[in-house]
Amino acid sequence: MEPLVHAAYLASVVMFMLALQRMGRVRTARQGNALAAGAMLLAVVASFVEMGRIDPVWILAGLALGGVAGTLLALRVPMTHMPEMVALLNGFGGLASALVGLGTFFQAADPSPGGIAGASLVLTVLVGGLTFSGSLVAFLKLSERIAGRPILLPGRHWLNVALAASAVAAACLPGAAPLIAVLLLSLALGVTLVIPIGGGDMPVVISLLNSYSGVAAALAGFTLGSPVLVVSGSLVGAAGLILTRIMCKAMNRGLASVMLGGFGGESAGAGGGEYGPVKSCSPDEVAMLLADARQVILVPGYGMAVAQAQHAVRELATMLEGRGATIRYAIHPVAGRMPGHMNVLLAEANVPYEQLAEMDEINRDFKNTDVVLVVGANDIVNPAAKSDPKSPLYGMPMLDVEEARSVFTIKRSLGAGFSGVKNGLFEHERNTMVYGDAKRVLEEVAKALKEA
Repeated sequence: MEPLVHAAYLASVVMFMLALQRMGRVRTARQGNALAAGAMLLAVVASFVEMGRIDPVWILAGLALGGVAGTLLALRVPMTHMPEMVALLNGFGGLASALVGLGTFFQAADPSPGGIAGASLVLTVLVGGLTFSGSLVAFLKLSERIAGRPILLPGRHWLNVALAASAVAAACLPGAAPLIAVLLLSLALGVTLVIPIGGGDMPVVISLLNSYSGVAAALAGFTLGSPVLVVSGSLVGAAGLILTRIMCKAMNRGLASVMLGGFGGESAGAGGGEYGPVKSCSPDEVAMLLADARQVILVPGYGMAVAQAQHAVRELATMLEGRGATIRYAIHPVAGRMPGHMNVLLAEANVPYEQLAEMDEINRDFKNTDVVLVVGANDIVNPAAKSDPKSPLYGMPMLDVEEARSVFTIKRSLGAGFSGVKNGLFEHERNTMVYGDAKRVLEEVAKALKEA
């Protein structure tokens, strides 16, 4: 039986690697997700077979409870709430690892393991607890159950150092009470690290917490002596760190500033102010200009997600293609509320993957574009990031939409994005605002274009 179990472990590891590879492309992402789910199921079954003395009633009860909960969440959570759902799932992964560490400690014959085993057990509890509470705060911010703005605690950096040092000191003591103290301190540390971070910076936070959940799982693998858990957790941790690095580069931030907390907190709320003259028009006027456009770029943002306008975007694009226009979509790495948010929404509307262009690739093409249609985006198209040193967004790479011949920005109002920063694009001479719900506006533009 042992060779069969090891073969199952090896197969699951290979399946995890292939799943990550497929998740890197929109066309194969669904296959990758299914492959990863199959790999996890195979690893779980192999673990139970290897243990041999597990009560099947508890196993089946856990599988049934988790399966029903996961199915209900998948069916009921709308795509606009997916970022906070991802944050919550990251937290559950961290909590599971922390509970594994605690369970291993209380069931061990030696209640005070030393060496690598003891260190991995304590780190499992520490990283798992931090991931859970930090992810919970991210969930509450994204779902607007608490303020999305940065909440700056007095002396927060010293507080973080004190909590981390206290956790390390408690970890050096034998017994159950110090381990419980490590868990409580890690939960507090997760809160103090994430709560100073503004909602607009959540894409970076989510990817980092995803990495933490993978690291916690890998540490749990060392605690349990499970190679497959070590490998799978390491894959998630490494992928999360790579994604975090990409997000940081897209926002011109340093990885150290994210890991230390207070990310974006120091400058939040600056850069506001009243708007000067702002042009606006009706959907009919947008349709008139689009009717003769040959190069059109669509810039999706969180407003598109809120309005569920991705299908309306796709319908309008199809009509323009029928009139001979070339359509492309400009995807900023931190558009939306989680990494890849816009890609997922557009894939749901069957937008061809070849039409999606990353920021570095498409920025040079805006000056040769007839019309840019900004659909609910805000902070990622703010030219102040390039010209105003006082702006909190200064230095952050932007989509250069203002270089196009004409720009139409669809928004409900002149309200600021999650950064709370005034958007100079709204006042730009080449930009025209189109006020209203993104889906309704796009449908009216499509209707006018059809009649034209």
